[in-house]
Amino acid sequence: MQNDIEEILLSLGEELDKALNHQRGEYLVIRAGRANPHVLDKVYIDYYGVPTPINQMASITVPEARILCISVWDQTQLKNVSKAIAAADIGIAPNDDGKVIRLIFPALTEERRREIVKTIKKIAEDTKIAVRGARRDAMEMVKDLQKEGAISEDEQATGEKEVQKLIDKAVAQIDELSDAKEKEIMEI
Repeated sequence: MQNDIEEILLSLGEELDKALNHQRGEYLVIRAGRANPHVLDKVYIDYYGVPTPINQMASITVPEARILCISVWDQTQLKNVSKAIAAADIGIAPNDDGKVIRLIFPALTEERRREIVKTIKKIAEDTKIAVRGARRDAMEMVKDLQKEGAISEDEQATGEKEVQKLIDKAVAQIDELSDAKEKEIMEI
């Protein structure tokens, strides 16, 4: 019967990993006043009828701390890439010199930093909500096993403690990620 609880814990662990990976992905896109190629992750260009990410049709380099340089391999698509970046509303206007596109990241104002921190906290809270949902589902599965007679009350209590240990560990990681990103944003 211990296998049933182990399966529940394994499934819960996978759900928690998904939630944490999603949080990390969201934080990669948030810009901190430094050039970060990940701000372009959600920008797609209509390349001969196929939505294509920028990193599959151009090389993206960081020549200076606050400049991204995008070298499009197919020069006929330079204007399309520039338009797609402008339309993506990432807060940076592309500078197109006919050969490469440069994105110059402005220094963040104190007000903008605070707005970004609010976004960071909202992402962390959304992740915690997902974790609480996964916890509720896991606890219900453990209780159902006990109701079906598959495990004893002691095994149920042990299973619930194990679930809570995983949840506590995940919440600590969520807070750690959030604090690290907040510190990065508030650095001048």
